[in-house]
Amino acid sequence: MTSLHRAFFVPCLLILVLLAAGGQSMTVGEIKELRQEAEHMFYHGYDNYLKHAFPEDELRPISCKALTRDRHDPSHIELNDPLGNYSVTLIDSLSTLAILASSSSTSNGDNKALRYFQKSVADLVEQYGDGSNGDTARGKRARGFDIDSKVQVFETVIRGVGGLLSAHLFAIGDLPIRGYNPKGQRIIGPTNEKGQAPGIQWPNNFIYDGQLLRLAYDLGRRLLPAFHSATGIPYPRVNLRHGVPFYVNSPFNQNAETGQCLPTQQRPGEITETCSAGAGSLVLELTILSRLTGDPRFEQLGKRAFWSVWERRSSIGLVGSGIDAESGLWTNGYTGIGAGIDSFYEYAAKASILLSSSSTGDGLAALVDGTPTSLRIPNEYQTAESFGRVWQESHAAIKRHLYRGDMYVHPHYIQADLYTGASRAFWLDSLSAFYPGLLAMTGHLDEAIETHLLITALWTRYSALPERWSTSTGKVEGGLGWWGGRPEFIESTYHLYRATEDPWYLHVGEMVLRDIKRRCWTKCGWAGLQDVRSGERNDRMESFFLGETTQYLFLLFDPDHPLNKLDAPFVFSTEGHPLIIPRHHKVAKRRSKPVMTKSHKLEQPVDSIDGQPVCTRAPAMVPFSISPTAARRDIFHAANLARLHNMPTPESLESPIVEYSSDHPSISISDVRSPSNYTYFPWTLPSELIPHNAICSKITARHTFDITFPATPNMVVGPGFLQRVGNGILINSIGGIRLGMIQDVPYQMEDSASGNQYRVQAINNILLGKDERIFIAKDTASSVVNPLDPNFTRVRDPSMLDLVIDVAPGEGKNRIPNSPSNPANDTLITTNSMPDIIIDTSLAHNGEVASSMKIAFSAILQQVAGMITIPTATPPPKLQSSPREYIPAIVPVGVGVAPLPDVDDALGPDMHGTPQGELLWHSIFVTDENCENTLPISAPRDHEIIVMKRGGCSFDEKLRNVPTFIPSKGSLKLVIVVSYEDEPGLPPGHLIRPLLESTQITSSGLPRHNPIPMIMVAGGEDTFGVLERAVGLGIKRRYSVQAQGIPISNLVML
Repeated sequence: MTSLHRAFFVPCLLILVLLAAGGQSMTVGEIKELRQEAEHMFYHGYDNYLKHAFPEDELRPISCKALTRDRHDPSHIELNDPLGNYSVTLIDSLSTLAILASSSSTSNGDNKALRYFQKSVADLVEQYGDGSNGDTARGKRARGFDIDSKVQVFETVIRGVGGLLSAHLFAIGDLPIRGYNPKGQRIIGPTNEKGQAPGIQWPNNFIYDGQLLRLAYDLGRRLLPAFHSATGIPYPRVNLRHGVPFYVNSPFNQNAETGQCLPTQQRPGEITETCSAGAGSLVLELTILSRLTGDPRFEQLGKRAFWSVWERRSSIGLVGSGIDAESGLWTNGYTGIGAGIDSFYEYAAKASILLSSSSTGDGLAALVDGTPTSLRIPNEYQTAESFGRVWQESHAAIKRHLYRGDMYVHPHYIQADLYTGASRAFWLDSLSAFYPGLLAMTGHLDEAIETHLLITALWTRYSALPERWSTSTGKVEGGLGWWGGRPEFIESTYHLYRATEDPWYLHVGEMVLRDIKRRCWTKCGWAGLQDVRSGERNDRMESFFLGETTQYLFLLFDPDHPLNKLDAPFVFSTEGHPLIIPRHHKVAKRRSKPVMTKSHKLEQPVDSIDGQPVCTRAPAMVPFSISPTAARRDIFHAANLARLHNMPTPESLESPIVEYSSDHPSISISDVRSPSNYTYFPWTLPSELIPHNAICSKITARHTFDITFPATPNMVVGPGFLQRVGNGILINSIGGIRLGMIQDVPYQMEDSASGNQYRVQAINNILLGKDERIFIAKDTASSVVNPLDPNFTRVRDPSMLDLVIDVAPGEGKNRIPNSPSNPANDTLITTNSMPDIIIDTSLAHNGEVASSMKIAFSAILQQVAGMITIPTATPPPKLQSSPREYIPAIVPVGVGVAPLPDVDDALGPDMHGTPQGELLWHSIFVTDENCENTLPISAPRDHEIIVMKRGGCSFDEKLRNVPTFIPSKGSLKLVIVVSYEDEPGLPPGHLIRPLLESTQITSSGLPRHNPIPMIMVAGGEDTFGVLERAVGLGIKRRYSVQAQGIPISNLVML
C-alpha cells in the first residue's frame, strides 16, 4: 500500500470507528438487563398488591392500603366503573405472569413467574370458588361473581372476562409458556361426560380443571342483561347481582312478570350514554368465551353491538364518541381516534385477525334465546373479511378527515366534526398513543413511524404523557395533565419494534422505563402522576399498569419470547391480554380467506404476488447509521411541534428513591442519574455538539390567506346569508364574507407538474371539512366581486358544461324508423335515480383534451337540488313542470369545432329544488349513429337539437350527414352525441374530449357556412332514454374560481 493510500485509509477507518462507537446499538446483554428491570418493576407492584391490597381490587401505593369502590358516592364512575370487588388487579396480572414465566430471571431452577401464576390462580379460586355448580362453587368472598357491584360492561369485559380467558389459555397450553407442558402434568383418570381428563396437577398441588374458564362464564352471564336494548348497543353499566333494574326502558324490564322494575317505580334517571369503544370493543373476549364454552350468545351479542355502532357511522365514514344505547343517536358531533373511540377501530382490525382461521358455523348464527329482539347476525357479518373491511374503510376516513400532514409542522390527528370532518379541536390525548401500534400491525408503517415520533417527543418533554396536550398552544390542554400509568405509548413502541427491528424503539423503551422508575416509584408500588409537569403523584396503581405497561416493556426487551415467535392468528386485547381461538375450538371446516395476514409484524397486505398478500417492508437502513428512524429527515419536525426546546432542565439529581436503591431490585442508582432521557439520541445531544446553524429538512409552510368581501351600502348581514346544505355551505349574500384559504389540495397542472390547489377551509370562522364545498351563484358575486381581483377571479370552464333537461314520462319520440327503440330503457330516470356520470379530465395536458385543472363532478346542480337541509316554515310548492335533469357534457377540440350558441344559461333549482325558468329549446330529433345516410332535411330545419349515438364512424362524418339548412329561430342549434363506450384505461363513465380533426363540410363535400356546435355526454342507454323523453333543453356553463391563478378546489360557482 502506498503512503498516499495509507494516508487516505487511516482517516476513513477512524471515521468509521467513531461512527460505530457513537451510534452503537444495544448489546444482547444490555437488552437482557432492561428485560430484568421490567420484570423487577412488575414484581415490585405485584408483591405489594398481594401484601397490602389483595383480595381487593387495586393498591394505594403511597399509603400502602387497598383501594376499593366508592360506595358512598355511586356517581364516582371513574373509580366504580372498573372496580367490581372481584380482585381485578390479580385477574389483570395473570397473563403478565404467564408471559414473564417464559423468560424468568430467577435461578436454581425456580421459575418464579410460573410459581406466582399458579399460586395466584389458586388464590383466586379460593376467594370466588371454582365456577361449578357444586359445593366448591363458593369461595371465601362470593359464589363466583355474585357481588352487589354496579360496574361498567366494557371495563368488566376487557379486564375481568379477558383476563380470565387469557390466563385459561396459558394454563391449558393453547398460549405458550416456555418449559411448561400441561399435557405432561395432566392427571390420568376417568373422564367426564365431555371426555375430559380430571385436570392438570401443578407443583403447588392445585389441580387445574378449567376453573378460570368457568369463572369467566359466570362473569359473562352476569353481563347479559345489559345487552337487552332495542338498538343492539349494550347499556353501559350492569349490577353483577341484580342486572339492570335502573334502566327502566330496557326491554328486559318491560315484561310484567319477569321485569325487574315496577311500573310505578321512581328513581333518578340512569345514564344511558355509552361510547363507540365501550359498545364496539367486546368482540374479541366474547367470541373467545363462546368458542370455549359452546354458548353462542356472547359472540353474537358482541358482534351485534359492533355492527350496531358501525351502521350509525356518518356519511363520511367516521364514528362518534358518545352514543345513546336506547335511541342509537350520537350524543355529540365530535370524533377523533382517542378516548371513547380508540378501541372500536382496534377491534375491527384485530377481529379480522382473530377470525381469519375460523369462520362462524351455522350453530353460532342461530337465534339467541332470551334477547328482546330476534337476533340473527347475517353470515356476511360473521367473517374476518367483514371486520377487515370496516378497518380499511375507517382508516381511509381517518386519513382523509382527521390526519394533518407535514405542512402542519409534523403529521398528527385532530378532533373533527362527525358529519363534515371540519376541525373542532387540536389536542392529542394519551389514549390515542395506541394508534401508531395499530398502524404498524396493519402495514401502514410510514404513517405509524411519523405519528409515533410526535408522541415520543412529547414523552421526552414531560417524562410521561399528559392526558391531553394541545398542538396549537404546545401546552397541557384544560389542566388535564395527569398520567395514570397508561400503556398505550409503550404498546405502540413494542409493535413498531416488532415491525421494524429498529433499535430506536429499544432506546424509547429504556427512556420510558427510566422515567417511570424515577418519577412513579414508591415503597409500596408504582403511583400515577397527578401532574406530569410538577411530578405530583396520586395514590393509585391501576390494574392495567401491571397487566399492560410492564408486560409490553418486558416483551419489548425479549425479542425471542414465544409470543413474539408464535405462528398463529393471536391478538392482544385492548387490555393487553393475549387471545387465540384454539385449534380444537375452531368451528369452520375451511380457512377463511384472510383480509390480513396472520403475521404479528405486518398484518395488512399492501401488495400481492400471484394473488397472495404481501406485507410492506420495514424502512431501509441509511448508510453509516444504525436506525432508519433516527435518520429520518423529519425527526426534528416532531421535536419542533412538541416544543421540545421548552423541556425543563432539573437543577438537581436528588431523588427520594436513592436511599432505597441498595435494597430494592426494582430501582437502581442509574434511575436517579438519568432524570430524563438526556442520554438518548437524537434529541438529547449536548448543545455543544450541535452546530449553531445545524438544520434538518425544511418544515413545509402552509400557504394561507383570507379573502374579505366588503359589505355594500345598506346591506344587512343576517342569519340567512349562509345556509348549511348537505355537503357544504350555500352563500346567499357575499358582502361581508371572509373566506379563509389554504393551499393543500394536490393536483396535476397542464405542464404535467404537480402542485396544490387552494381550498376554502373557513367561512367567517366556520371551519369546513375537506370534502365540504362552498356554493355561490354567479349573480350573487357579481355586485361585489371585482372582476380584476387576482385573489378571486371567475373563470369559465372551456371544456365542460351541464345539459339542463325537462323530461316527460312516456315512450320515446322523434325516433327515425330505422333506429329501433329499446322499451326496457323507457323508464323515467328521476333526480334520485340518475346514475353518476363523471367526465375525466386527468389526461389533459393541452388544448386537445379537457383541462386536468378542472375536476369534473357529476350533475352538481342536481346535488344542490337535494342538499338543502335547513327547515323552513314555508312548504315547498308542488312541482308543476316536468322533472328536470342535469347531465354533464364535454365540448370537442380540433379545427372543426364551432362555438356554442350565445344564449343565456339555464337557471338552477330554487331553494326547494324546484326548477326555475323555461328552457330555450323544445324541438328535439333523436337518431342513431348517423353514419350511413344523410338525415332528412326536416331534421335540422325544424328541430333545435339533434341527438345521435357515438360510434360507427368519426365525429366529422356524423356532422357531415346533417343536411344543409338556413339558420332560423327554430332551426338546429346543437348536436348532442351520446357515448356508449368506456375510454381505454379510464374508469367507466369517464370521457376524453372528442376530436373534430377537419373543417366541417356538407355531405356534398362543400365547406359548411354555418358550422354546427357539438357536445358529448356519457351514460349510454340511460342518458339516451332521458333525451328521448326530453320536452325542453338548455345549457348551463360551468365556472370556477381562481386565487392568484390557482384554482379553488371546493368553491362552486352556480
